[in-house]
Amino acid sequence: MNSRLRPWREAATVVLAAGGGGEASGGRAAFDYEVLLLRRSPRSAFMPSAHVFPGGVADAADFSPEWLPLLPAPPPAVRAGGPPRPPLFAAERPELGSPLPGEVAFRICAIRETFEEAGVLLLAPADQGRPAPGRPARLLPAGRLPPAAELGEWRRRVQRQPGAFLQLCRHLRCAPNIWALHEWSDWLTPAGRAGRGGRRYDTAFYLCCLGQRPPPASHDQQEVTAYQWTKPPEAIELFKSQDIWIPPPQFYELCRLCNFPLLHDLHKFGFERALEGCERWMPVLLIASDGYMQLLPGDELYPEDPDFTGERKPMLTTNKKIEDVLKEAARLHRIVIQDLNNVAIHVNVQPKYKHINPLPLNTKTGNNSRL
Repeated sequence: MNSRLRPWREAATVVLAAGGGGEASGGRAAFDYEVLLLRRSPRSAFMPSAHVFPGGVADAADFSPEWLPLLPAPPPAVRAGGPPRPPLFAAERPELGSPLPGEVAFRICAIRETFEEAGVLLLAPADQGRPAPGRPARLLPAGRLPPAAELGEWRRRVQRQPGAFLQLCRHLRCAPNIWALHEWSDWLTPAGRAGRGGRRYDTAFYLCCLGQRPPPASHDQQEVTAYQWTKPPEAIELFKSQDIWIPPPQFYELCRLCNFPLLHDLHKFGFERALEGCERWMPVLLIASDGYMQLLPGDELYPEDPDFTGERKPMLTTNKKIEDVLKEAARLHRIVIQDLNNVAIHVNVQPKYKHINPLPLNTKTGNNSRL
């Protein structure tokens, strides 16, 4: 789609998992890693006060060809076979001159935003060469980083001017560790319910596993007002108890992570699965008499020709109750929302591209059930 016709902004986010080395012993204690969640400012125009993964909107600086001399070549397997790609990566951007490929630029965006929002630098020495994809990544040793005050000043510079991130990497003789990020999913904000101000985003989700203890993070008191490292099931419990609010895409992805108690298994799955490609999902809203659903591709009610721009009929409506709508369907892929913290995933379709379905969790009852 022509960039002038896209009624959304392009963004990238990182599902950042850190830990490893644990042993599965049954129950939720088996999880040996935690994921980073950030609380958005209550003044945010989009999803205020939500707990989300670090990330943000892409900038022209992320596409600068000046990155090319600094970046490592991809592992051979990454480009083998030419997997299906979402339009987010395939779209041409002639307005940016000679930009980097989307698969590179959006990784840079996600890493830059993680530094801006959480103070975590996902960098690797520029002379390191090709990464070792079989192992989780590691952060730079403290000795490679400037003192905290100097690094804080760099962070503020990057927040003011994204192009300063390239200057920081040159200063440190490092490069964004782009190939430690593995394509996970691509979510497009539903048409018809884009939040305050009508904002919509097409967001690339990447998975990055760190084979070390969760690193120190810090919020910026601007876009982000708090942060926490938490195990995926614990994050869902916090959501269930109304201590935090997690938007539907992040809730869906946290339920996916619940399939993997061990970081080693998550990393292996994420790296191997990313070689298959992924698709863009735009939820289509179905408004019922007692709540609403987000229909996802593969569901029997998902439109054959969804209204991506919102210019036609972006939402479906029914006078029936959610329970009745669910009983009438045989092929399910939907997020059911009866209130902010009463959310359930209903899915029985085979995921594409060797992905995995979430472990459905009804946050009202806490009962897990595969449908």
